[in-house]
Amino acid sequence: MDFMQWLLTAQVPVAGSALLLREVVGNAFGLASALGGMTRRVWAWPAGIAGNLILLTVFAGAAVGLAPESGVGSVTLYGQAGRQIMFLAVSGYGWVQWRRARSQALAHDAGSSPSAESGAIAPRWAGGQARLGLVVAMAAGTAALTPLFSVLGSYPPVWADAWTFMGSLLATYGMARGWTEFWLIWVAVDLVGVPLLFSAGYVASAVMYAFYGAFTLAGFFVWLRAQRRAAAGMTPAAEALTSGAGTSGAVAG
Repeated sequence: MDFMQWLLTAQVPVAGSALLLREVVGNAFGLASALGGMTRRVWAWPAGIAGNLILLTVFAGAAVGLAPESGVGSVTLYGQAGRQIMFLAVSGYGWVQWRRARSQALAHDAGSSPSAESGAIAPRWAGGQARLGLVVAMAAGTAALTPLFSVLGSYPPVWADAWTFMGSLLATYGMARGWTEFWLIWVAVDLVGVPLLFSAGYVASAVMYAFYGAFTLAGFFVWLRAQRRAAAGMTPAAEALTSGAGTSGAVAG
């Protein structure tokens, strides 16, 4: 068996079952990207892109002949596959936005020593009009994509696949814009996406997204704290002194 064939078919035995190695590796990159997003690091975007490329071969594998006819990885989820392609496009936009914001921040602070906890972008609220737009886009997009994914033959319930696609699109866009609410969109995605992935047999992705559910709630409060700190004009060190928090920062640098 050559290396490429092994890479496409390798499985990891878990509790009497098996997981695709590609699925495990792709989600590991996704976790790294989420950690980078929480701490607002530019490298979160290329890490996520690497994971998206790998997971695209997982969810669309059956459709393009990269998966067995039955067993692990044999079910096509067009919404999950399509959102990997969407991630690639939106992540490119986010990467550019965060690099630009980081460069502007460094230029602004050229005469001072930047904090080790400072991120590439400053978190902020999306605002009422943008929030309404997100809600409308989520509902309308899910309704529009459900019949399309049904025709393509996506795994049922098809609306759940459409919901995770739209939510992922809007959450990634919100992250690129620096909107703190994007974490809550991910929570809504995970509530629907986790049961769907379990039922389709993508256990590694389901477990990872279940973990993401708790992680995204933590991320929301980390960004909220950073947003409030910035609004108050306080450095992390000053905040620790005034709150009596000592060295217990919310996130690692």
